[in-house]
Amino acid sequence: MAAEEPQNKKSSLEEAMNHILEKALENEPKNELNFEIGDTVKVHYKIVESGKERIQVYEGIVISIANKSHSKTFTVRRISYDIGVERIFPLHSPRIAKIELVRKGSVRRAKLFYLREKKGKAGRIKERKGGQAIVAKDKKRQDDASKKAAAAVAPSAEPA
Repeated sequence: MAAEEPQNKKSSLEEAMNHILEKALENEPKNELNFEIGDTVKVHYKIVESGKERIQVYEGIVISIANKSHSKTFTVRRISYDIGVERIFPLHSPRIAKIELVRKGSVRRAKLFYLREKKGKAGRIKERKGGQAIVAKDKKRQDDASKKAAAAVAPSAEPA
């Protein structure tokens, strides 16, 4: 019985901490999860070099998504000069400017780690039926959201 008590206390403490964390991060701007595993995405990532900030685009296939509420991450794999490169991005990072959907992939697995062994054409993923329509719809949604954000910033600058 005594051995069970600390575990219960720890879990209640973890629940309290998670609740506090969720409330604190409630107002933070979040990136939407507009993609799934197997999709090809462009991640626009902010990089600071010698005091200047620029955006670098990283395009590749999403091979995994780790679901942990606010610390959710996704792994993007691409082939660069015949070498496979994987990068793990935190979904809710302020350094991610936007995530652009390029292509919807048709896969039947939760993790695509088998792509690491595939070479050339064997490493391709078939496009989902109706995928181009989904991508076009997502691009339109992102454009509308960026126009709304620009419109919200513009009126606040005028009255000053």
